[in-house]
Amino acid sequence: MSSETVPFRWLLRRSIALISSGLALFVATGCRTVVHDVPSPVALPGEFPGVAEGDSPLATRWWTALGDPNLDELVQEALSNNFSLSAAWARLDQANAIVRRDSAGLFPQLNATGDRTKTWRRQEIGLDSDDFEHVDVSEYTLGLNASYEIDLWGRVRSARNAALLDADASAEDLRSAALSLSAEVASAWLQIREQRQQLDLLDGQIVTNENVLEAITGRFRRGQADATDVLQQRQLVEARRGEREEVLARLQTFENALAVLLGRPPHTALPVDDAELADPGAFPETGIPSEILNQRPDVRAAYLAVQSADQRVASAIANRYPRLSLTGSWSTSDEDAGELFRSWAATLAGNLAAPVIDGGQRRAEVERNRAVAAERVADYGSALLEAFREVEDALAQEQRQRALVASLARQLDIANEVVAQTRLRYQRGTFDYLRVLDSEQSQQSLERNLLQARRQLIDFRIDLHRALSGGWEVGRQERTTEVAAAGTQANERTEESP
Repeated sequence: MSSETVPFRWLLRRSIALISSGLALFVATGCRTVVHDVPSPVALPGEFPGVAEGDSPLATRWWTALGDPNLDELVQEALSNNFSLSAAWARLDQANAIVRRDSAGLFPQLNATGDRTKTWRRQEIGLDSDDFEHVDVSEYTLGLNASYEIDLWGRVRSARNAALLDADASAEDLRSAALSLSAEVASAWLQIREQRQQLDLLDGQIVTNENVLEAITGRFRRGQADATDVLQQRQLVEARRGEREEVLARLQTFENALAVLLGRPPHTALPVDDAELADPGAFPETGIPSEILNQRPDVRAAYLAVQSADQRVASAIANRYPRLSLTGSWSTSDEDAGELFRSWAATLAGNLAAPVIDGGQRRAEVERNRAVAAERVADYGSALLEAFREVEDALAQEQRQRALVASLARQLDIANEVVAQTRLRYQRGTFDYLRVLDSEQSQQSLERNLLQARRQLIDFRIDLHRALSGGWEVGRQERTTEVAAAGTQANERTEESP
């Protein structure tokens, strides 16, 4: 056996023994890091009270239930290009990186060292003190250092578990962000459609009012109408023109909002058609509250946050107990690099460190983590109640909104008849023009209110789907990669700058 191979075989055997003993101790104590289920802090009823059960299946990608291909395209574009969703992806990447960082403590650490030292010295030669020479000596050193903390009390594994749970919560946050984004896109899309239809409705009302104004002006010239009648009709025409400008302003703001959601600059052309607002159809199946609400991504994230906090409490408690660490090192040095492995030294050591006096620091950290866990439990309960409220609100609002739409439709039918009768009576001289004007204003307001109510009905259905949806697996964005690449380039520029 050559002297060069001895250190490596020896070190290999010792390293295997070191790691095996550590793993044996770890397995014996690994049961201390169990992730516990969290009981619900809220007793939820067996059904959503006061609302009839729907019979329409609950779609995972909820917007497809509205049956509009135009909306499908817009949501897909937003999911691919929205910057806020890119930020959520980046936060998930951060959480996964923290998992890898905190998992490193479960494995042995091995570091290699290398050094070259050059020494210059002056030494005398012969008996004459003035007779000397300069000598330079080089020394080469190589070494390996290994260390491993045996996780006796589960401190490292609990911290790793907490990071894993935080990463899972970030994934739920990503799904929640995608769900919110899809609802915002649908709402903006609805608002744009409504405002465009409001614009068409106002244009038609302006034409009607101008025709009436022309007829009243003719009657005035023939002495059959008062000048006040003409002025009042002119005021009505101008009022509708002013309302048209307000609609144009709102339309532009909604288009800008949708453009930003799609990852586009404001004031760009948008692929939104002008189809009429359709009835959202039958209620979806609401299911059992405890099952429906616990599948929501925001509620799931709150649940995982409780579990993560519990693991951090366990890690803080374990930090108060002694730590057992094993270390090993091997090194060789020589003035000749070719002779490095002829002489070497190796060490194995075990280190037991126990806190004695820390001024209450570790105990305070345990109390802090317990308080954080209590806060997370309260947040989880609040998330459950808020989710339950959102479902109840959306169901109640849609029910009442359906009744409102039906009532407005009936009122509009009556208003149309009133307008026809008052105009006829006015032409016969039975009614004054003020009654005609009031009936026209009421009719035109009802037309606009009915259109708005129909849009709100679909909005409430969007709220219901958002409240019931459990989210879906969100595909990786192309935009996320572009943003990450831009960030890398920025870092490179920063490193190059003085």
